[in-house]
Amino acid sequence: MFQKTDPIRGLLGVVLSLLLVTLVGRLMIVGKSFLLPIILAVISVYILVAATEALRRTPLTRKLPEWALRMLVLIGFLIIVVWFGSVMVSTASQVNERLPEYQDNLTGLYHEVTGMLGLDASPDLQEVFKNVRESLPLGEVAGMILGSISSAAGLIFMVTIYAMFLMGERGGFAHKIAVALPGDRSKRAGKIISDINSSISSYIAVKTLVNATLGAISFCVMWVIGVDFALFWAILIGVLNYIPYVGSWLGVIFPVLLSMAQFGSVEKTLLVAALLTGAQLWVGNSLEPRMVGQRVNMSPFIVLVALALWSSVWGIAGAILAIPLTSIIAIIMGSFESTRPFTVLIAQDVTPFETDTTAEAHN
Repeated sequence: MFQKTDPIRGLLGVVLSLLLVTLVGRLMIVGKSFLLPIILAVISVYILVAATEALRRTPLTRKLPEWALRMLVLIGFLIIVVWFGSVMVSTASQVNERLPEYQDNLTGLYHEVTGMLGLDASPDLQEVFKNVRESLPLGEVAGMILGSISSAAGLIFMVTIYAMFLMGERGGFAHKIAVALPGDRSKRAGKIISDINSSISSYIAVKTLVNATLGAISFCVMWVIGVDFALFWAILIGVLNYIPYVGSWLGVIFPVLLSMAQFGSVEKTLLVAALLTGAQLWVGNSLEPRMVGQRVNMSPFIVLVALALWSSVWGIAGAILAIPLTSIIAIIMGSFESTRPFTVLIAQDVTPFETDTTAEAHN
């Protein structure tokens, strides 16, 4: 219908691409409750596969058959999921019991600070708490919190089921691709899947190890100082560190605010803030660059855009998945000549693409 050099053909391609992106975006928003557990399960499988490979290199388990290694990994995954859920539930109940104590500590801290500043005519914080409590619909707030915990529990359950079935069917996936796409299409699809597996599994495995290290350091800091619910905050810090840039600071803010309410002391609050910030800075500026490096080749600006985009689509879960999902899209686009320029534009290091271009020119 159109010649290759016809500009209308290029314009039509751009319009159709934008229409496809719009439709896919709409589908992801509308189908969030259906798609999100599947995506999380796929990401979880990457971690499970990396754990299986690590067990295969361990002297004690290297001689075990493949099915036994997968079973060990799945059992460990289930234990971690159940343990994490129990920590969430127990922490929620304990926080509710400690609220009156925290309120008294905040009142004492408030009077201490206002006294230091010479504000003798300061309002009574007890009265402020009373007014806030009377004005807020606490029943609705409690219902929202319980509903969020129930939704999170349901999501974790679905992710666990999907991940278990995906792990079981992973071995035959390559054969299905070969049968469904015979010839060169099968080779191209296999290359794309191999690139995605290599890039994403490597990034997620190393990022998970970094986040676990950060969580362990943060737990030790809070446990030594005596911060309440140190285990819960350490887990939260590790999970939030998946979110680029913003997550590391959110992980510091929450336990610092709790320490303020728990101790009612400016000195201890500043100590907690300084030590947790120090741990974040060491991990973010020293450990993570060495371990993660350029496993995901995206410019910092694109990382911010991806974070904003996926957060607007799927909230906190989208923020956590922003880097892996954008990387998958970039790898797929880089595998086709028509969309390859977009992959080059979002990359931090374009050297691999220059090498590919040189090789194509010689051919």
